[in-house]
Amino acid sequence: MNQESSTSVSAARKTLAFGSVTHIWSDAFFALIVPLLPFIAQDLGLSYAQTGMLKTVFSGASGVLQIPAGYLAEVWGEFWLLIGGNVWVAGGLIAMGFSPTYITLLVTALLGGLGGGMQHPLATSMISRAYERSNSFTAIGTVNFAGDLGKMAGPALAAITVPLLGWRSTFIIVGVAGVLFMAITMTLKGSIAVATAGKIRDVQGSAEDVPDAPSKAFVLLSAVGMLDAATRGAALTFLPFILTEKGLDVAQVSVLFVLVFAGGAGGKLVLGWLGDHIGGLALIWSSKGLTAVLLVSFLVLPTVAIVPLLVLFGFGLNGTSSVLYASVARLVSPGKRARKYGIYYTATEVATAIAPLGYGLLADATNLSVTIVAMAVITAMILPFSQLLRRYL
Repeated sequence: MNQESSTSVSAARKTLAFGSVTHIWSDAFFALIVPLLPFIAQDLGLSYAQTGMLKTVFSGASGVLQIPAGYLAEVWGEFWLLIGGNVWVAGGLIAMGFSPTYITLLVTALLGGLGGGMQHPLATSMISRAYERSNSFTAIGTVNFAGDLGKMAGPALAAITVPLLGWRSTFIIVGVAGVLFMAITMTLKGSIAVATAGKIRDVQGSAEDVPDAPSKAFVLLSAVGMLDAATRGAALTFLPFILTEKGLDVAQVSVLFVLVFAGGAGGKLVLGWLGDHIGGLALIWSSKGLTAVLLVSFLVLPTVAIVPLLVLFGFGLNGTSSVLYASVARLVSPGKRARKYGIYYTATEVATAIAPLGYGLLADATNLSVTIVAMAVITAMILPFSQLLRRYL
């Protein structure tokens, strides 16, 4: 390996490390609120609806600025926006900790959550450029997996601090720690990577730019991503009902969901790596085909048979996302990826939010079994849709 190649690999690895660390922090910020909700509700005397609204506002706000963030990154570059977005959310947590009433808490959650729109599209865009020549699926799968570490870290930290200090201090401590960490990271900008240093416009029209695939290809991939996200959001909502109908209690279901999330984290990492060796289309087919088959099988299999399959289910349910994120980079030239990732992530988050409601209405009108079968059929539709992308992927 010559010196230039070695420098390029080092820069790419630093870019990946930076994107992964900011993803851990970002997802930890948003996962932190989940175990705190019962304590907040008890302290402020909230109803279930008010508690749910708080979670919806905080998480939902993170999708609002994803598209504008993509366009801003073309002017300012991703580095400062990723740092700034995490500082923004961290500041929101601090403000939430100081909020005296439910209304102020709701407002600070909304304002703080807006900063989360920077992380996903910009980190993915930045890393896809750093690994333009090789291992792009592996790199994007890695940063995708890093978010799951944050999802585990946030609740784990809450479990330690809330009994000792309360929910308000937990928000403040995590927020202050996030601001301090990002401040330290700002001083490392010069050594992080070439890929984050300049404006994205600098790579537009360069000799290494690949041409954009037709717009219909990106639209089709976004549709596949929305179907995938819809299945993920709805399956995680209704799987507990399948398990409780088989006689499991809440504690048992909670333990089994650890298997699902562990499988999902592994799927993001492994399918990302396999994407560089097998190709994205085959992995989309296999992972979503597996998901559809397991959904139906859960209705008829006994609990003892379902338990070991939950890891495989999580693997297929969540793992496809790494393949799809990396596939966006195959369809879009480097200089336009930030904006396209903003659009893609926003579309999939809309699907994630709407799907549980849609399937819930179907379940109310019919029954749970019909709903799960319908979910499996719609999931299976990903297969022919993705086949239309063969010429582009």
